[in-house]
Amino acid sequence: MTETSGEMAITPPMGNRAKFLRGLFTDLAIMTAIGLFLGVLGPFGTIDMPLGVRLVSWLAFSYLGYICYRPMETLVAWGERTLHLPRIGLWIAAAAVSSVPMTIAVLSIGNLRSPLYWPGLDVALTSYFYVFVVGAAVTLLFNVLGLRKAVEPDPVPANPAPHPLAQPLAEGANAAPPAVPADEPAQSNPLLDALLPALGSDVIALQMEDHYVRVHTSLGSELVLMRLRDAMVHICDIEGRQVHRSWWVARLAVEDVRRDGRNVRLVLPGGLEAPVARAQVSELKDAGWI
Repeated sequence: MTETSGEMAITPPMGNRAKFLRGLFTDLAIMTAIGLFLGVLGPFGTIDMPLGVRLVSWLAFSYLGYICYRPMETLVAWGERTLHLPRIGLWIAAAAVSSVPMTIAVLSIGNLRSPLYWPGLDVALTSYFYVFVVGAAVTLLFNVLGLRKAVEPDPVPANPAPHPLAQPLAEGANAAPPAVPADEPAQSNPLLDALLPALGSDVIALQMEDHYVRVHTSLGSELVLMRLRDAMVHICDIEGRQVHRSWWVARLAVEDVRRDGRNVRLVLPGGLEAPVARAQVSELKDAGWI
């Protein structure tokens, strides 16, 4: 960041590729720290191994575990969004499933000197238990306690640009907007700037998908590497609300309400449907949404 004419220059928003690489490097840095910590600690009988061997072994297991456990985030996000299942329960199940290939990998590495020999069921189950304990603990740190956060978005502009679905001003709704000095740079919106120009800026809904948010406009949708709550800040000038853990909806975009027993869904343009959390139903009724 540089300064010109006594003013600080505006840093352009980080691209999606750069954000992905930054998140990946952050993950690997955390896994390196965890591997070094376990290597020094020497749990599960590895304390008898030389320190160098312990460190290399636990670092290898940390990176291998990342490969086994990280893809499960997509399935957890899908189960939470589609089946409305509790996130922590989904992660416990995901850790249990991911521990199977991880255990096989651990046993395979341990049998490199005798590839034709495989331990009995008792040893395999014991190894699985150890792998599950470590894998579940790391998963808890990453996804439940929030050790790894999605990459922070760029700061919210002080004066966001007007939006087609923006609420009218409390006073002087028909008044002309204040003039902007010609030499003042236009404020950017990190969320809208990440969208393809063909999608426009008419945001009708935000949908959380893993560590991404899918931005729905009247012309289509696109994934942006950003947390849902941060994306909501960038469209705070639009009248809308978070109707579900994974969904934010613009009020003027609601075309109909669909009910299936106790399940309520908001129908949006293009046949898009946003689920409504049961705790939100009464609040939406009071607010006149449904």
